[in-house]
Amino acid sequence: MGTLYVVGTPIGNMDDITFRQLKTLEEVDFIAAEDTRVTLKLLNRYEIKKPLVSYHGHSTESCAANIIARIQSGENAAIVTDAGMPCISDPGEVLVKMCAEHGIDVKVVPGPSAVVSALAVSGLNTSRFAFEGFLSVNKKQRYDHLESIQNETRTLIFYEAPHKLMNTLQDFLKYFGDRKLSHCRELTKIHEEVLRMTVSEAIEYYQSRNPKGEYVLVVEGAKPVSLSDEFTLETAAQLAKQYVSEGEKLSDACKKAAKETGFSKSNIYSFIINEEDGQ
Repeated sequence: MGTLYVVGTPIGNMDDITFRQLKTLEEVDFIAAEDTRVTLKLLNRYEIKKPLVSYHGHSTESCAANIIARIQSGENAAIVTDAGMPCISDPGEVLVKMCAEHGIDVKVVPGPSAVVSALAVSGLNTSRFAFEGFLSVNKKQRYDHLESIQNETRTLIFYEAPHKLMNTLQDFLKYFGDRKLSHCRELTKIHEEVLRMTVSEAIEYYQSRNPKGEYVLVVEGAKPVSLSDEFTLETAAQLAKQYVSEGEKLSDACKKAAKETGFSKSNIYSFIINEEDGQ
């Protein structure tokens, strides 16, 4: 039984490659690549000669099954994408799942990631974030997606193509409001640029400039909303009493109401007891 190696590759600058990545690509029996032409440029740069197998979003199940069969027969394979870490919002994800199902060992050889790189230089909160990938070109799916995350407090990260950038910024303003935004383009390349402004400022900026290059958009998360701002202690107690009338024990009812309103269980419990005592 062979092994599948998930190998990261440079996101732009060809010098951003590790000794371990090169060693792995040299030693595997074959390489599954998103675009063999792109991967061939990288291999030629470092004088690596290995058989390439095309594996991308339009590959058939039989193509994936053939790769699995070769690994099961004892060959070692590497999977790479055109840029960055494969298998993240990428068809390689399916291949890794298939390896897991067949008991095939999968090892990671990490490399650059546009998501983490853009987040690191964004100037926004990096402690918690959510990668949202590309927004759908289907309007309903796109709007449903944005609506589902408009109250997400984590920093949000998107990929976007230049010809769709302005529409995406306008959608951000509609669903997120005028939040802080870092737009990073051509990371690690000659024309790398990181701009930090609000969504409305970005819209104004691109009204007089033509977007160029691939973008990573890092958007400030929504401001946390305190549930207690939407309820009073009295309404929280009323909710708990409603649960009691439905058969809940008072303690459990207060715990349930606390979770829904933001008030502490003990405060709700005390309010109800004091109310019953006429205090």
